[in-house]
Amino acid sequence: MLLSRLLLITSALGVRAQQTPTSDILGYINPLIGSTNSGNVFAGASLPYGLAKAVADVDGQNTGGFATDGSRVTGFSALHDSGTGGNPSLGNFPLFPQVCPDSEDVNTCVFPKSARATGYINDSVVARPGYFGLTLESGIEADMTVSERAALFRFTFPSNADSGDGSPLILLDLTDLWDSRQNASIAVDAETGRILANGTFLPSFGAGSYRAYTCVDFYGAEIRDGGVWVNNRAGTETQDLYVTRGFNLFYLQAGGFFRFRRASNEDVTVTARVGVSYISSQQACKNAERGIPNPLNDFERLRTDADDAWREKLSPISIKSSGADEELARSFWSGIYRNMLSPQDMTGENPLWESEEPYFDSFYCIWDSFRVQHPLLTIIDPESQSRMVRSLLDTYKHEGWLPDCRMSLCKGWTQGGSNADVVLADAYVKNLTGIDWNLAYEAMVNDAENEPLEWSYEGRGGLQSWKRLHYIPYLDFDYLGFGTNSRSISRTVEYSYNDYCVSTVGRGLEKDGYTTYISRADNWKNLFRNDQTSFINGTDTGFVGFFQPKYLNGTWATKTPSLAAPLLRGARLQAIPQKHSSRVYVPHDMSSLISTLGGDDDFISRLDFFHDSGLADLGNEPVFLTVYHYHYAGRPGLSSKRVHGYIPSRFNTSTSGLPGNDDSGAMGAFTAFSVMGLFPNPGQNVYLITAPFFEEISITHPQTNRTAGVRLNGHVYTKNWIGHDFFTEGWTLELVLGEAESDWGKPQKDRPPSLSTDLGRDLTMDRNGYGEAGTNVLS
Repeated sequence: MLLSRLLLITSALGVRAQQTPTSDILGYINPLIGSTNSGNVFAGASLPYGLAKAVADVDGQNTGGFATDGSRVTGFSALHDSGTGGNPSLGNFPLFPQVCPDSEDVNTCVFPKSARATGYINDSVVARPGYFGLTLESGIEADMTVSERAALFRFTFPSNADSGDGSPLILLDLTDLWDSRQNASIAVDAETGRILANGTFLPSFGAGSYRAYTCVDFYGAEIRDGGVWVNNRAGTETQDLYVTRGFNLFYLQAGGFFRFRRASNEDVTVTARVGVSYISSQQACKNAERGIPNPLNDFERLRTDADDAWREKLSPISIKSSGADEELARSFWSGIYRNMLSPQDMTGENPLWESEEPYFDSFYCIWDSFRVQHPLLTIIDPESQSRMVRSLLDTYKHEGWLPDCRMSLCKGWTQGGSNADVVLADAYVKNLTGIDWNLAYEAMVNDAENEPLEWSYEGRGGLQSWKRLHYIPYLDFDYLGFGTNSRSISRTVEYSYNDYCVSTVGRGLEKDGYTTYISRADNWKNLFRNDQTSFINGTDTGFVGFFQPKYLNGTWATKTPSLAAPLLRGARLQAIPQKHSSRVYVPHDMSSLISTLGGDDDFISRLDFFHDSGLADLGNEPVFLTVYHYHYAGRPGLSSKRVHGYIPSRFNTSTSGLPGNDDSGAMGAFTAFSVMGLFPNPGQNVYLITAPFFEEISITHPQTNRTAGVRLNGHVYTKNWIGHDFFTEGWTLELVLGEAESDWGKPQKDRPPSLSTDLGRDLTMDRNGYGEAGTNVLS
C-alpha cells in the first residue's frame, strides 16, 4: 500500500519523534469546541452527514441547538444544522421532560417555552460523536444517540426530583428554535404511546418554507394519559390539534404530551424513539422502525455503530505528534470531525422531485464552504464529495440553477458570486469520478450567461453590465433580475473568479468559447483605482491604490477604503457597500494583483499591516487565504509565521475556541489544513506548503488506497506548492525546518501558478518531482 505522507523532519530542531496515542481516536474529538462565543457548532449526536442530529436546545446561543453559555434548556430535538449564521436553524418538535407537582392536575406542569426553560448542571454535559447527555437542574437526566434518520432519547426521572413523586410528563412542542412555525398538526395516541406531528416552517437563512414530519414512540414506563396543550393550559379531552400562527399572526404555542405512572420513591426511565422525515409522518415512522427496531435494547448498539462509523470516516488520516501539545491533536481531529456533520445526506427524503441521484441539504453556505470544507472532503472523503457535486447538479437539473446556499429544502441567500462554480471546478481539476461533466459545464455556463429573476438566492445579477461594461456597477440599472443593489466590488471580483472556473472546466472539456471566460476573469482590474488613498481613524495608512466601486457611467463611487482593500475578502450581504468597497479577491491571478499593487515588497507590507493591525477578521472565511498570500510573493516562510501565530491563539480547544461561527465546519477545515501544512486555493490544483504542526501526517486516499506523506519522493522540490496528485498517487513530502527563513520557494518559477504568467503551461506534476536529489529548508 502506498502512503501519502507529509513528514516534518525535526532533527534540525532537536525534537524527538513521538507517536501520538491512538488507542481511541474518538477520544481526541471534542464536539463542545466552539459551543459558545458564536461558534454555533452542533454539539450533539450525529452520524457522518446524518439527517438525525439529537441535542439539548437552549434559550441562549442556540443556532446549533446547544451552547455552553449558561443558558437554559427548553427542549431536546432531532433536527439541527451545524456552525451556521443567520437565525437559529431547525430544532423542530422538541421534547421536554418535567414532573407535575400535583399528580392529579396536569396544569401544575408548565408548557410555554420560556416558562419551562431549565438550567443544566455544567459538569454533567457529555458530548462524543454519536452521543450527548446532561442532567437538568430539576434532576432529570437526558442522554441520546442516533441512527441515520431517527434519534433515541432516554429521560430518567429520579425519585428526588424537585417535585417529589408527582407524575413524570414529556411534552412535544409544535415549534422550532426560532419559532418560525406557520401551521402544524399533532395526533396523540395514548393506547400505542405514539405521537405523529408535522408543521410548516421557515428556513433560517433563505426564501420559502418547508414541511417537516416526526413520529415519536415512548417506551419503558406505563402511560397514564395523554392530550394536547395550547399556550399555558393542557387537557386530555382531545388527542388531536391543528394550529396556525394565530390571530393577527400572534404566535400560538401548542403541542401534545404524555404522563407516565410510577410508584413512590421509584426512578422512572422513559425512552423516546424519534423518527424524522421531510416526506410524511408515516415515512418518519418507517425511518425510526428501520434504524431503531428495538428501542429498549438498541441504545448501546447505536452508540457502538456511531463510533464505528466515525472511526471509518477518520481512518484515512494518521498523525505522529513528535511531542506536540495534545490539545493541538484535539483541535485537529475535532476540526475534521465537524466537516462531516453537514451537508446532510437526505437522499430519499426530498419531496420536491423524484430522482435516482443523491440529494444533500444544508449547504450552509457554499460561499464559505467552497474555500476549505469541500477541498478537505475531496482529500479525505472523495466519494461523499462526488455525491455532493452530483446533488448540486441534480438541483440545477430540476430547479434551473446551482445553489449558492441551501437549507431545509429551500434556496438560501446569495452573497457575492455563484460559488458552486468553484466547487465544480475544484472537483474537476482533482479528478473526482462519477460526475457528468458536460452537465456540470452547462450549469456553470448558465450561471455565467443567464440572469434569474431573483438573483438574491440563485445565479448572478447584473449580467448585462458584466458583459458590456466588464464590471458590476454600483446602483446598477438591472431590470432583468432583483437583488441587493450594491456589492459592486465583491460581485465583480467573485464573478471574475467564477468565470475563470468556467474557463477551467471548458478548456478541459475542449468546449468552444471557453476563452470568453478567460477574458472575463480579468474584469477585476476595472475597479482598481491607482490613486486611491486609505485612512483608518483619520490616519493615512500610507498605501495608495485600492479597489473602488464604479457607477454605470464609469465614474468612481468613492468610498474610504480600509486596509482590507488589496486583500482577499469575499462578499457579505450588505445594504450599503462601504464595509466591503475596498476589498478584493483574485485567487487565479495573484501575480497580476501583486504587480498592480506595486510588487512583492509593497504587497507584503500591505499583508503585514492587514494582519498586524487587527483588520484581519479570522472569524470570516474570506480572510483565510490571505494568511497564505505570502506564497505568491515568494515568502512561504511568512505564511508559516502567520498560521503558527493564529493557531492555537484563535483556533483552540476551548468552548470559545473558534473566532467565528463554524460555517458547516469551515473553521475546522482551516485548522486541519493549516496543521497539515498544506492549504488549498480552491478551484485550482494547488496546495500551498507551510511548516506542519506535527512530525508526520499520513493520508490514505480512500479510493486509490495510496497513502500520501520537502524532499518529494527523494528528489529536491523547490516549489512552494504542490498538486492533488500528491494525495492520489501516494507521494512523500519531507520538510526540514531551519532557524531562519531561506530562499526556498522564492523564485518566480517556484511560486504558485497565476493566470497571467502560467496560461498555457502544463502544470501537471511529475511523480519524481523536479530538480536533483537533495534537501530543502523551509522556515
